[in-house]
Amino acid sequence: MSGHSKWSQIKHKKAQTDVKRGQVFGKLVKMIQITARKGADPNANPDLRAAAEKAKAANMPAENIERAIKKGSGQLEGAQLEAARYEAYGPGGAAIIIETITDNKNRTVSEIKHILSKHNGKLAGTGAVAWAFERINGKWKTKTPLALSEQNAAALGQLIEELDSHDDVQEIFTNAKQ
Repeated sequence: MSGHSKWSQIKHKKAQTDVKRGQVFGKLVKMIQITARKGADPNANPDLRAAAEKAKAANMPAENIERAIKKGSGQLEGAQLEAARYEAYGPGGAAIIIETITDNKNRTVSEIKHILSKHNGKLAGTGAVAWAFERINGKWKTKTPLALSEQNAAALGQLIEELDSHDDVQEIFTNAKQ
């Protein structure tokens, strides 16, 4: 039975795991770099401390965390990262807030627009959906949950999954009932 060796299966699973881990590490590095702008000392910068703890919980090597802190605080050369927030409407009129960290806002916004249009969503203006959310304990919570049909809920799930797999997307909030 050619092609069915145990090593082949292990190699394939490891490759998939490595890709997912790389995406998580990439997002965490960007988060650390952005928070390190406020100060490179985790004891004096609680946001940086929280980002570093989140990276440690994901088993990111300490060397990578230190390098991200140095890059974000300007001690190392590298691309300048910026945080950006986009508001959108998804399938069934669901409000969506997409928080990103990117080195090129123009590229990121065009890629997000493409993903939204592919899944029957559209970008909205600043403040168009923010009213539907309130910040509680550092997270954006919905004020008015929206009930979606099964079809729209499935389409929204696919949209969120594709947005979440984008390297620049850090957080996604929606007002759809879970």
